[in-house]
Amino acid sequence: MNDKMNGADGAPTNGNPEQAQAAREAGDPNRPRTRAEERIAALDERDGSMEAELGQLAGELEIAERRAAEAEAGWQRARADFANLKRRTEEQRAESATVAGDRLLVRVLDLADDFDLAVEHVPAEVKDTPWVDGIAAIDRKLRALLEAEGIKPMGGEGERFDPQTQQAISYEDTADVPDGTVIKVLQRGFTIGDRVLRPALVAVARNDDDITNTDNDS
Repeated sequence: MNDKMNGADGAPTNGNPEQAQAAREAGDPNRPRTRAEERIAALDERDGSMEAELGQLAGELEIAERRAAEAEAGWQRARADFANLKRRTEEQRAESATVAGDRLLVRVLDLADDFDLAVEHVPAEVKDTPWVDGIAAIDRKLRALLEAEGIKPMGGEGERFDPQTQQAISYEDTADVPDGTVIKVLQRGFTIGDRVLRPALVAVARNDDDITNTDNDS
């Protein structure tokens, strides 16, 4: 068996360990690597691969964080839009319910006015009959029911005309009262809470200051 080894210059080393060590130190490219050298090379390759993977993961993480931030911003906008929509819907529902309720109450007021007119114009020959007393009792109960619901009549004659709560049906020239004074209520007005449920229908005095002053001087 030939156990001779070649050195860095191709000369046989004859199995001399010192010559083999010298060949390794000379960097002979043809010599086989030791296990330690192979493990070191593998570790170097693994380190390079891990750095590349870490760089790729860092890039993917940045993209994921950016997408998450965009998604969160979109979700917050959607939540705000939904809250606004819900608020507007509730306000519209409440407003619709108020309008519908007011419309019904105005009809009840019209009915109460009819009862009042009926009681006021009862013929004298039947005024003291039980039937008329029953109609008057219904009228009182109806008015009490409206008052219990917060419906109250507004002021009338002798007050200054208020276009916010009253509707002028006619104007009468007179110097007996100041200009713009309500001289007659044709239909009572009512409020519910702080809102006008039905404006009053009134007749308003109209005069010139000169006429009023002349009458006062005389």
